[in-house]
Amino acid sequence: MINKFGTAKWQGDLKTGKGHVSTESGVLTDTPYGFNQRFEGEAGSNPEELVGAAHAACYSMALSMILGQHDATAEEISTKATVSLDQDGDGFSVKKVHLDVTAKVPGLDESKFMEAANAAKDGCPISKLYAGGTAEITMDAKLS
Repeated sequence: MINKFGTAKWQGDLKTGKGHVSTESGVLTDTPYGFNQRFEGEAGSNPEELVGAAHAACYSMALSMILGQHDATAEEISTKATVSLDQDGDGFSVKKVHLDVTAKVPGLDESKFMEAANAAKDGCPISKLYAGGTAEITMDAKLS
């Protein structure tokens, strides 16, 4: 089993409070987050952005692995994961994640690419976090 961690510290109430998020690797160290970053576009980070980055990274690695099973190697895989935070009763929920994927894979035809792309969408560990939940994962994928 592999264990990785992130940490968050929060001070204050929801709207005027401030938080900082860090990762075990130190890539993020006391990166600010708060209500203004999450809901009003202020500079800093937010949970949905972090989940999106994790999903994009995980998906790209999973696609690379599956392409390898087809004896193909990508020159490049670019993935953008857009995480939608929607009002849900008195609170909020992530209801949708959309993946935009572009890959350059010499010698691979479109049908094998789409087969691999869909398998990665369903099989990457971060996608599996949503399995059985309320979030729908959609995707646009293309070979460049």
